[in-house]
Amino acid sequence: MSENDWPLAGKRVGILGRGGCGKSTLTALLAQGLAHRGHRVCVLDADSTNVGLFMALGLEKSPAPLIDHFGGMVFSGGRVTCPVDDPRPLRGARISLRDLPSQFFSQTPEGIIYLTVGKMGHRGAGGGCDGPLGKIARDFRLELDDEPLVTLIDFKAGFEDTARGIITGLDMALVVVDPTGPAVEMAVDMKTMVEQIRAGELPATDHLDNPELVEAARQSFHRARILSLSYVLNKVRNNEIEHYLRDRLSDWGITPLAVIREDPGISVSWLRGRPLVNRGAESEIASIIGGLEASASSPGAGAMPLRG
Repeated sequence: MSENDWPLAGKRVGILGRGGCGKSTLTALLAQGLAHRGHRVCVLDADSTNVGLFMALGLEKSPAPLIDHFGGMVFSGGRVTCPVDDPRPLRGARISLRDLPSQFFSQTPEGIIYLTVGKMGHRGAGGGCDGPLGKIARDFRLELDDEPLVTLIDFKAGFEDTARGIITGLDMALVVVDPTGPAVEMAVDMKTMVEQIRAGELPATDHLDNPELVEAARQSFHRARILSLSYVLNKVRNNEIEHYLRDRLSDWGITPLAVIREDPGISVSWLRGRPLVNRGAESEIASIIGGLEASASSPGAGAMPLRG
C-alpha cells in the first residue's frame, strides 16, 4: 500500500466541536467507515472528560491511559508538562505498536486500534488541569511496521485545546456542527484560528521567561502542516434546519462536506453503552472520507485555501 493509493495513510485527523455536537459519534462511525474501506485505523481518545468511546467502538473495557505510559502529569510529580507552560515536544511520543506495552491499547474486531490519553474524573479535586493530556494528543504518533495508520483524534469539547496550539500537530481538522448557535460560532472561530496559523501568526509567549521555551512554542507553530479544515453538520432534524445552518455558515465561506441526520438510536446506544451502528449515514460517511482524501491528495495541499 502506498500513499498514492491511500491518500489518508499516515495522516492525523482531529475531530473538534462544542460539547454534545457528536464528535465521538462521528469518530466511531468514521473509524468504522475507514476500516471497511481497507485502511488501518488508530483512534486516539483525547477527550479528558467524556467517557464511553471504547464502548461505542465495541470494546468491553478501556486500555490503560497513555499518561501513565509517559510518566504521569507534572501536577502530581510526573514528567508530562502542559504545552502552554512547556511547549517542547513530548519525549518518546513516536512509538511502534510492537514497542508499546499491550495494556495501553485495544483492538476492535475490525482491527481498529484504540488508545486513550487519560481522563480527569478520577483525579479528584485539585488534580490539576488537563494540559499534559493535550500535549500527548499533540505529539503522540503510533506506527506499524508494515503500513501507515490513519489516526483519528477525538478532542474534548470546546476551544481550549485549540487555544493551546494542540491542532499544530494535525494534518487535517474536522469540525462537527450541531444545530446550535455556539456550534456555528465555534466553526467560525476554528476557521479564523487555522487561517492565522497558516498565515504565520505565532503563539503568545510573554508568560515564558526561558528563551528555549519561547523558541519551542514558535517552532511548533512554524511546523504546523494543516492540509484542510472541513465541516460536518450533525443531528440535523429536517431540511429547514439544514438550510438555516448552511446559510449561516455560507456567510463565512463554509460549505459542509456532509449532513448527518438526527438518529435517536444512536442516543440509546450511548445511554446503554452499546456499540454504535451506522443506521443510514453510510453515504454521508463516504462523502466525508472522500473529501478528506481529496484534500490529502491535492498537489500543493499545504498551501491550498481552507476547505469549507
